[in-house]
Amino acid sequence: MAAPRDRVAHLLRQLQRAACQCPSHSHTYSQAPGLSPSGKTTDYAFEMAVSNIRYGAGVTKEVGMDLQNMGAKNVCLMTDKNLSQLPPVQTVMDSFVKNGINFKVYDNVRVEPTDRSFMEAIEFARRGAFDAYVAVGGGSTIDTCKAANLYASSPDSDFLDYVNAPIGKGKPVTAPLKPLIAVPTTSGTGSETTGVAIFDYEYLKVKTGIASRAIKPTLGLIDPLHTLHMPERVIANSGFDVLCHALESYTALPYHMRSPCPANPITRPAYQGSNPISDIWAVHALRIVAKYLKRAVRNPDDLEARSNMHLASAFAGIGFGNAGVHLCHGMSYPISGLVKTYKAKDYNVDHPLVPHGLSVVLTSPAVFTFTAQMSPEHHLEMAEILGADTRTARVPDAGPILADTLRKFLFDLDVDDGLAAIGYSKADIPALVKGTLPQERVTKLAPRPQSEEDLSVLFEASMKLY
Repeated sequence: MAAPRDRVAHLLRQLQRAACQCPSHSHTYSQAPGLSPSGKTTDYAFEMAVSNIRYGAGVTKEVGMDLQNMGAKNVCLMTDKNLSQLPPVQTVMDSFVKNGINFKVYDNVRVEPTDRSFMEAIEFARRGAFDAYVAVGGGSTIDTCKAANLYASSPDSDFLDYVNAPIGKGKPVTAPLKPLIAVPTTSGTGSETTGVAIFDYEYLKVKTGIASRAIKPTLGLIDPLHTLHMPERVIANSGFDVLCHALESYTALPYHMRSPCPANPITRPAYQGSNPISDIWAVHALRIVAKYLKRAVRNPDDLEARSNMHLASAFAGIGFGNAGVHLCHGMSYPISGLVKTYKAKDYNVDHPLVPHGLSVVLTSPAVFTFTAQMSPEHHLEMAEILGADTRTARVPDAGPILADTLRKFLFDLDVDDGLAAIGYSKADIPALVKGTLPQERVTKLAPRPQSEEDLSVLFEASMKLY
């Protein structure tokens, strides 16, 4: 035990010493900055965009009435093969029938979607000529439905037109989309509140996505009854996504330090950097995670805990959907995309899978050790919320204190012991770094710039957690 921990401590000390400490350096996106209407090169404003959300036990039964109120005549219901047999989808279909809604079902959504699975759903949507969409499921389903709605509404667009740069062209969405109602069945992605759709780009073996306020759902129906159908590991991994959404958005580069400043508001990114409004949602979501996640994982019948985690997912979604996330997410995409043989417990899939929340949380102790010097007070505040005694803490200890608090939290919830436990070794680090480099949409929001060497050290420090 001692030797690996000593090595990790040494690596993290290296990270604390390395790199420029000024958060305004190296934080330009790949486009030329240009001058904004204000004459500034960094941004001077932030914008809050969020779906309408409705919360309550049994609220799913209202979906047919909502569609009727919208005047929808031909609806696409998207879900996955597992969920199509479970009560949440049945409840939605019963509401459709009761309210005379004509619909077609697409149940071929892939858990952790790819560009190919997105395109299959897009083709279904284009053929169907739907005037509204309903997505029932976790982030995979809701994100697939966002993409289907976008490309069916913009039929002349090439697939890469809206995909984030530098992998795609990152064009702004100008076509009007159809109404989309999201019914989340997991408590993790917050996808019912955000304008983001994530997928694996198979050609490069990395995750990327589409980010635009235009694709956010019209309405999110947050029904805590659906959380009772989730197995233990799904609850845990979904909760880790909420945890990291809150931690990363609260510590992201402040919005007024992000560059370039947009010359036109349509090009202001959905992920803008931390800001006073998103901070409130992030902290509140973290408090709920600290209080309820362990209970929700350990007792499937604890409706209070699972209901609160369902709300926390939406709260964190409102926060990170506008502030963004940074290194845990940027590094998670190759961890998921380069998976070899690992198959997560409690996930009924026919392909190797590192669940998104797990891929994100495994690097969190190393990441927050690295970022702590930029906003030690925020890192200490988060450690305290998660149970650490910070009364005598010194500012330089903020990173190690938060990292140790996270390790204990993950150990208590039986999380795999680092990247090595899910099939990676030191030999994989160059490929993991290479897969992180294109994730500029999120990595540039880290409060501290990072070199390829920094990323290598972070991955090495994440091979073993305990």
